[in-house]
Amino acid sequence: MKPLQRLVDSTVFTTLVIAVILANAVVLGLQTYSGIEREYGDTLELLNGAFLAFFVVELTVRIAAYGRRPWDFFRSGWNVFDFTVIAVAFVPGIRESSTLLRLARLARVVRVVRLLPDLRVLLTAVVRSLPPLGSMGLLVVLILFVYGMFGWLLFGEELPEQWGNIGEAMLTCFTMLTLENFPIYMERGMEIHPWSWIYFVSFVMIAAFIVINVLIGIVLNSMEEARELERRRPLAKGEVAPVAERIQILRVALDELEHELHVRDVK
Repeated sequence: MKPLQRLVDSTVFTTLVIAVILANAVVLGLQTYSGIEREYGDTLELLNGAFLAFFVVELTVRIAAYGRRPWDFFRSGWNVFDFTVIAVAFVPGIRESSTLLRLARLARVVRVVRLLPDLRVLLTAVVRSLPPLGSMGLLVVLILFVYGMFGWLLFGEELPEQWGNIGEAMLTCFTMLTLENFPIYMERGMEIHPWSWIYFVSFVMIAAFIVINVLIGIVLNSMEEARELERRRPLAKGEVAPVAERIQILRVALDELEHELHVRDVK
């Protein structure tokens, strides 16, 4: 099945699939215009059927490229996603519901992420950053709660619209976290307590600058991990990666090994 594998991995095949996905997206967009839908609705439905037939053939060829081990196709999460997106169009009840049918067609457009390495890296980075972002979210809520309580104690009576209860106070702190209208909030607070600038400045220093910078660090670290996973994909699939990429992978592995040995020596 090497000819099929070469076909699936070829630039021409990938470009054709991307072109069909984009054409499918255009057709879905045209169906949102009532005038076009009334006049060319049958043609657009015919095109949607043709796109689905193409995707079924494409999926069949990609599965067949695995030869005598077609189940290996499902070892990749992206392949499982592709198969699910295509198969859902044949689930009973989907075609009877126009909303579900359009959602199923829209999901096929998302498949373009799998075919574009940069988009795939970005999506992988977002997924990998979710666990640390969860912890980061708890930290932000804690900061908003603490500063919200302080704000309620300082300004709750004089400015009930912004600081009247803990919910309003936390919402005001969240707004200040984006630095929107921050000078206005600080000016009103200083009219009540001249020294309250300490409260506002410390909040910006802790919440806005530190939290946002840590957030950026988490995203950048996840991006680097995602790029490394993308570089190792050919090796995981048993393919031969370019020499430059193989050297880079070896360098990263050596750096990790050196770091582990250094940690053991310190202990």
